[in-house]
Amino acid sequence: MANMGIGIIGCGNISAAYLRLAPLLKGLDVRAVADMNMAAATARATEFGVKAQSVDDLLANKDVDIIINLTIPDAHYGISKQILEAGKHAYSEKPLVLTLQQGTTLRDLAKAKGLSVGCAPDTFLGGSHQQARALIDEGRIGSVTAGTAAVQNHGPEGWHPSPEFFFLPGAGPMLDLGPYYVANLINFLGPVKRVGALATSATPTRTIGSGARAGEEIAVETPTNIRALLEFHSGAAIDLVTSWDVWSHRRTHFEFYGTEGTLYVPDPNFFGGTVEVAGRDGVISAVPGWDHPFGVPNQEHAKHGPLANYRTAGLADMAAAMMEGRDHRCSLERTLHGVDVMTACLTSGATGQFVTLTTTCTRPAALGPDEARALLR
Repeated sequence: MANMGIGIIGCGNISAAYLRLAPLLKGLDVRAVADMNMAAATARATEFGVKAQSVDDLLANKDVDIIINLTIPDAHYGISKQILEAGKHAYSEKPLVLTLQQGTTLRDLAKAKGLSVGCAPDTFLGGSHQQARALIDEGRIGSVTAGTAAVQNHGPEGWHPSPEFFFLPGAGPMLDLGPYYVANLINFLGPVKRVGALATSATPTRTIGSGARAGEEIAVETPTNIRALLEFHSGAAIDLVTSWDVWSHRRTHFEFYGTEGTLYVPDPNFFGGTVEVAGRDGVISAVPGWDHPFGVPNQEHAKHGPLANYRTAGLADMAAAMMEGRDHRCSLERTLHGVDVMTACLTSGATGQFVTLTTTCTRPAALGPDEARALLR
């Protein structure tokens, strides 16, 4: 498989992960990075041995086929639009956009120009999540009728030195963390039909807990506690909770309730973890691991210990799909449906009404061990 020339716009913290992990995957050759702050681009380029360019120069770089958009969420739409207008394929960090209208504009532009668009998260391609997908597909718990998905903590202000953007419209726990959960729900169950939600905020302000601004209060301008009910076209009803108003809890990340048992799925922010299952007898047991390369720990996390981290797998799958003329798993169609789900939850929370979605999508193709190995160098 020939290499695609990769460029990166946005040289913040997440860029280091992309630059470190891209060499693990076939078809990816990072050739240049750019940032509005040229010093940041130069520093990251020096660290990883690539070229530093201005944003305009990177957009015009003939050696670059795909540009990764790692800017702040509020800039995702504008930068991705520039990438497409420059004739490059685009791959964005989550969320792709902040409104459905922005997403449909990108979709129409990409279609008109014959370009591909992809978007993180790609963690649903991880070994544990694909194993859980395989168990659902083989009927291990029968037909999934209901379930829960939950991400709950007390928000980023305790550790992030400048967290105000997390609490602005277009952010909050639904659009910041929700993409991991919604992408995986689409992987497991397919598209959503309608949603209903309650959305609140526990406090009107937050206090920065670290860095030079510790003790400073910032305004909360978006809901920080969203409790939604998702009705899937498959018939499943899933409770989705995204909250930054919780100090402690015992809820699991995913539980799926089927006609023959229950499936417990680990944190979708990571590629690995233990999958558990219970049958009609209610006895919960760990599912033996399978030989999936995207579940193998490859880094040490300060809090969680050994972790599997294969971010850029979605980008590698996109590059391979472009070469092979097939659909890629982190596609614009699915990402746009995810944006529709999340923004509909916020709309429902504001209006008190169920919202029927205007988009749909297909489930991504499963990524079994052999398909995953084919993406690795």
